Amino acid sequence: MKKYGFGVDIGGTTCKIGLFETSGALVEKWEIPTRKENDGENILPDVAAFIAAKMVEREILKGEIQGVGIGVPGPVTSEGVVVRCVNLGWDVINVAKEMTERTGFAIKVGNDANVAALGEMWQGGGKGHTSVVLITLGTGVGGGVIIDGKIVTGNKGAGGEIGHIIVNHQETESCGCGQKGCLEQYASATGIVRMARQRLKASSDASVIRDRNPLTAKDIFDAAKAGDALADEVVEDMARILGEALANVARVINPEVFVIGGGVSRAGSIITDRVKKYYDAKSFSACLDAHFELATLGNDAGMYGCVRMILED
Repeated sequence: MKKYGFGVDIGGTTCKIGLFETSGALVEKWEIPTRKENDGENILPDVAAFIAAKMVEREILKGEIQGVGIGVPGPVTSEGVVVRCVNLGWDVINVAKEMTERTGFAIKVGNDANVAALGEMWQGGGKGHTSVVLITLGTGVGGGVIIDGKIVTGNKGAGGEIGHIIVNHQETESCGCGQKGCLEQYASATGIVRMARQRLKASSDASVIRDRNPLTAKDIFDAAKAGDALADEVVEDMARILGEALANVARVINPEVFVIGGGVSRAGSIITDRVKKYYDAKSFSACLDAHFELATLGNDAGMYGCVRMILED
């Protein structure tokens, strides 16, 4: 008898839900709206109702479901308790307990970036490795750490918050977290644009990105690839800051592979090659053999990781 699992990646706008065979094969995926009104009280009932309806539609028996994994955009403890999730309107909520009561299935819950890292380890850019660090470069910088195939959750569920490593003690602008000089202020899409605007303001050099409005990270990487000197300097700065930060991460984690994902990663090898260069220059000698790969699962990584969680026991 085939066994199945559901992977549920709860986002601020939609919940991505995937039905998987426990082999890792994605059978089908859907999205349902994330109803955040009334402090998000409808989110978990909606997910439970969808799973029940989908099982009826596909004629899947309860005994064929190994469990449900859930990813949440906030800190999650190892017991499946969400410790405040502003994006969903939640305060402290025991997601594992509530969903077990609603579905009758084994439930595993994790932070969305952490479960995405687990997904990339299982079926994506980190496949074949068991010690993986995922860095997601999007509007912000997310991170997930996998050691010996297990998510590093941390005491309050905040393990893997790589984007908030302090990399510049002279920074005067505040990060969204309230600190100053976080990696996120330089390596995210918004951070790259911020650095480009600062360089454009300080320089009169000609550049194809000077008159771009709005200016995007993609514009900057495209210009750098085309030989624009100013854009290339911005990319080089970003790669240096990220590479040196990951060299410090490696001193603690010593992963086999760094997987770089998020929208910015679509720039491709210009990121991995340059980040690796600066990583190598600052790396502890025992960490020099770490690989750098691009994520391959895209927005599905969280669903894959959610299912992988339920296979761990």
